[in-house]
Amino acid sequence: MKRLRRIRALMSGHMDSALSEALLGQLAATKEGAWLAMAMIGGEVGRTGAHEKMRVIEHLGDEERRHLVEELKSALVTPIDREDLFRLSRSIDDVLDSLRDFVRESYLYRVPDQIRFTPLLDQVIEGIDALENAVRVLTSHPSAVVHDALAAKKTGGSIRRMYQYEIARIFSGELTANAMKERELVRRLEIVGMAIGEAADAIADGAMKR
Repeated sequence: MKRLRRIRALMSGHMDSALSEALLGQLAATKEGAWLAMAMIGGEVGRTGAHEKMRVIEHLGDEERRHLVEELKSALVTPIDREDLFRLSRSIDDVLDSLRDFVRESYLYRVPDQIRFTPLLDQVIEGIDALENAVRVLTSHPSAVVHDALAAKKTGGSIRRMYQYEIARIFSGELTANAMKERELVRRLEIVGMAIGEAADAIADGAMKR
């Protein structure tokens, strides 16, 4: 009976939908984490409050990832290779984990004038948006996935370049304790950009194999 329900789900496209919804749930939590970080550096949310809220957001993302893994165990067919789906989900999880670390370290380090990180977080949000677009068309228009994945990949490259300029700025001045703390925060955002690029590669690789 359970197998019959799975076959019916397969014929109706439910399996593809369930996997996509889990990925979109992960991305929604990740974007919420990015907006929380943006609100924190802008002073709209205090560091302590942001630190506490991020733990809730991270839990939501973990639940969506758990849901995707469970769906993968029982899915008869997947929109792209299971390995690529798992790699995509893991990379999205890495984005959220690094955003969590950014917020946590901001809470611990108390670095002033963090508004200068706004352009980096703008690119993070843009990259997450591009990944969302790619996941939404994964089952219906797989040919469009590569375009959106490339857009996400480009944001990862932009974050890398911004990181290099920020490091050059920091090292051009006096290497105070605050300067070194700032360097750690900028590094966290670079890692976010790297994870976005890895997620883009995973979904593009999967789409190209179809």
